[in-house]
This record gives sequence, C-alpha cells and structure tokens, in this order.
Amino acid sequence: MTGGVNGVALGVFIFFFVAVTVLGFLAARWRRADNALSLDEWGLGGRSFGTWITWFLLGGDLYTAYTFVAVPAAIYAAGAAGFFAVPYTIITYPLVFLFLPRLWSISHKHGYVTSSDFIRGRFGSKGLSLAMAVTGILATMPYIALQLVGIQAVLDVMGVGGGENSSWFMKDLPLLIAFGVLAAYTYSSGLRAPAMIAFVKDALIYIVIAVAIIYIPYKLGGFDSIFDKAGKAYATVNPATGKPRGSLVSGPQAQWAYATLALGSAMALFLYPHSVTAVLSGKSRNVIRRNTTILPLYSLMLGLLAMLGFMALAAGVGVGVKGYNPQTAIPQLFEDMFPDWFAGVAFAAIGIGALVPAAIMSIAAANLFTRNIYKDFIKPDATPAQETKVSKLVSLLVKVGALIFVLTMDKTVAINFQLLGGIWILQTVPAIVGGLFTRWFHRWALLAGWAAGMFYGTWKAYEQHTPAQNHFAGNADLIPYIGEKGYIGLTAFVINIVVAVVLTFVLKALKAPEGVDETSPSDYTADSGEPGVKKELPLDPEPAVLN
Repeated sequence: MTGGVNGVALGVFIFFFVAVTVLGFLAARWRRADNALSLDEWGLGGRSFGTWITWFLLGGDLYTAYTFVAVPAAIYAAGAAGFFAVPYTIITYPLVFLFLPRLWSISHKHGYVTSSDFIRGRFGSKGLSLAMAVTGILATMPYIALQLVGIQAVLDVMGVGGGENSSWFMKDLPLLIAFGVLAAYTYSSGLRAPAMIAFVKDALIYIVIAVAIIYIPYKLGGFDSIFDKAGKAYATVNPATGKPRGSLVSGPQAQWAYATLALGSAMALFLYPHSVTAVLSGKSRNVIRRNTTILPLYSLMLGLLAMLGFMALAAGVGVGVKGYNPQTAIPQLFEDMFPDWFAGVAFAAIGIGALVPAAIMSIAAANLFTRNIYKDFIKPDATPAQETKVSKLVSLLVKVGALIFVLTMDKTVAINFQLLGGIWILQTVPAIVGGLFTRWFHRWALLAGWAAGMFYGTWKAYEQHTPAQNHFAGNADLIPYIGEKGYIGLTAFVINIVVAVVLTFVLKALKAPEGVDETSPSDYTADSGEPGVKKELPLDPEPAVLN
C-alpha cells in the first residue's frame, strides 16, 4: 500500500462487487426448476448448462483469484520456476479429454453427484468412496481460504484493512464481508450463482490482461528493459539462503522438479471436487468434449498473466521493503501503473475471481459430505429435500472453516496446505480415472494404495524446510532410485499405483470379495436423451446465452 485509501479504485471495486452480489441472488430465478429441492438443481445447476456457460464456469472455477495473484507472484519471487503453471494447464486438456466425457456419461446415467458416488457404484465400496470424499474435502478447504486471501491482498493495497497499524477488526473486515456475501448467495442460488457471475469475472480478467500486457510494458520501456531489470533483480543474493533470488531460465538442477510438478499438477487438476462439480453441470457429453478443446484459451491468458511477475520486478515493486509479501506484488503493480479508475477494475477482477471459485468449492465440498458421508453412513433414507438442506448448511460451515483458517493462521500456512492438497488429490487418480476404464483393480488394493500415497506424500511434505519455515516449506524432494529432486505428489502416486497393482494380484489370488459393479460398459458413452439418462430441462439452442 502506498499510503491512505485509494478512494476511486475502492469505489469502482465496490460497484462491481455489489453488481455481482445482486447477480448472485438473481441467479436463483435463472432457469428455475419445478422442484429446486434436489442436489441436481442446487448443487449441479440442474445439469443444464451448455457449452459457453460451462466454459465460463470451468474457467472461473480453475483460474481463480489466487491464480491471478499467485502465479505472477511466484515468478516475482523466484523466476522461471513459477511458469510451471503454464505447461501444466496445457498438458491437462489432452488428458482430461480421455476421461471427463466418460465421467459425465456414467454420472448422468446413474444420477451421480460426486466422483465418490461413482466410486461407490463402480467398486461397491463405501469405504473407498469415503476415502475419496474425505480427501476432496480436506484438499478443498485451504483452496477456499486462499480465495479470501486474494480479496484481502487487493483491499490491503487499496488501503482498506490489512495495514500493520490497523485494529484487528479492520484487518479482518474484508474477509468477514466476503464470507457474508458468499454465504448468502451460495445458500440461496446454489451453482447457478457462480455460473452467472463467471461471465462478469472472466470478461473483466480478459480486459485487464489485454490492457496490462500492452500498457505496462509501454510505461516501463518495453520488454527488453523489463527482462533486463528482472534478470538483475534475480541475480541479487538472498541473505537468508546465500543464493541468488531466482533466474529468468530454470537451470538443469531444477528441470526434474519443474517437469514432475507440471505433470503431477496436470493429472490432479480436474479431479478436485469443484472441477468435477462444474463438469457434471454440463447438459451433454459433447459439451464436455468441446470444453476440453476451447479451455486452453485460458492457458494463453495465464502465460500473459505470468509475465506480470517480471513487470513487477522491473517496476521496483517491493524494493527496499523488508519482509515484503509477494502476494501483494501484482495488486500493487496495478495501483502504481494504472489510473485509479482502471486499477479499481483490475482489483474488481481479482475480487470477483475469488467469489466464483469459492462458491463452487464450498458447494462441491458440501455435496461430498452430503452424498458420501451423511447419506451413506448417517441417514441412508434421506430424501432429496433433506440432502439439499444438509448440503446448503454444510456449504456455510465449509466457508466458516475456511474463514477461521485464514483468520487464525499465517497465510503461508494456507498456501502450504493448498500445495499439500494437490498431493492428496493426485492420490485419487488410480481409483477415479482407473475406474473409468477398467474394473481390474480390487477395491481393497485401491484403498491400500491411496493410504500409502497419502502417508508418503504428507510425510515428505512435512519434512520440507527452509531457514524461515520448519515444515511444509516445499513440494519437491529426492525421487527414490533416481536421485533427482521431483514433485512429491508424483512420487507418492507411483507408490500408490505399485501398491494397488501388487495387492490386486494378491487379493484376486485369494479370491477376496470384489464388490458389486452397478455400471455397464455402455453407460460410459451414454449421452443426453438416451434411455436411462436423466431427462434435461427444455433449453434454448446452443450456444447457451444469458437472457
């Protein structure tokens, strides 16, 4: 923060914030179903979204406020290593093109609301389904918290809350407001709220990135000057580590870590509960297939967004400030470079970029609890109306938990737990993705493999330390038998697979009971309108647009 409240930027920010809040409540009337008291309606938007709505929803879901802040912040702090997010979002789409349409088909055929519903139906195992659900909920909680951190970083730069001399109430007020808004319109409108708001969020982000990538280099003397100044900044030795701050190009010693982190992240991205929720809201199999081909447009935006990290260095953001928080570097760059009114637009893009994914994440976590804990283990005879009521209440509790997480813990803890969440989600790949293509794995072997991967990943992540942090200080460690540093999550995944394969052979030899598979091969390619598939609401022809 440069000093005082930026009244113009704050006014523009409040305008957009209020506008999307109103949209969130109006979304309850958008394509309203005859019976709204079901998870299909509240938690999946009636499974009725067409290509463009799903595209904006998935984009708003995956490219969050934290992405907007953290990707360039990582490059600002360490250099080229932060660019791993760009290749991993490119790698992920060919991968998910193979399995997401199958997940959509089987879920619509059998009315599955979560990926854990599919696991229970495919392997006849509530225990394995519970393990997947708990993993998803634990991985989602810190992710929601980081969206609130994104809003706080923006308001801090504008001079509202977060200042070192502010009272505790003023420091926490932005998060309390964000929580109240999220809680109210998510409870009222369900998934329709973030689906409608995503249009505004993505439009603002594309406008801000387009302007920033032209206007800021113009003010800083061009990209030659930017790269030159960034290279000099990276060459500066960090007193805490005795090593250069970073580099414009990753060195040979970092290549294994870079490649394995990109691959592991790509494998896990669409298995987060919020990703699955957005996918299952699509109205047809082809909607999902089309989205895997056009979503890479967001990767182009992400590459341009990452460049802002170099620009912040070149602009001298944070220079001479002891203990400067890199998470505020990009909001500060916007305030320093843009006119106040357009800085407000940029801040609004980040703030709204927090509301959309946080809403979807809380809905997804609530659906997991309701379907795979409450209904499976507490009240098996729960009616659709009871399920919806429980899911609404749990979505509130999830946001309260995320709020408490942010208010009571250091922000680096939230970031580290989010990184740990990526390691955990990767351990669901053998059961979910493997189950979409084969029934060969034994349910107990998958559970044992999941447990082995979770234990190894958590243990190794706990051991990572730096001079400033004792535990959970990174996500890379030496890969056994290879001797190179690589992504802990991918190593844990390999252990997971090995355990699952070996135990499957053993358990099959012992003729251990395998559980009942309620699916059939044709279910995995079924589309809307086929016998047995949920009948869709009458909709306008695609592409779907807001009236």
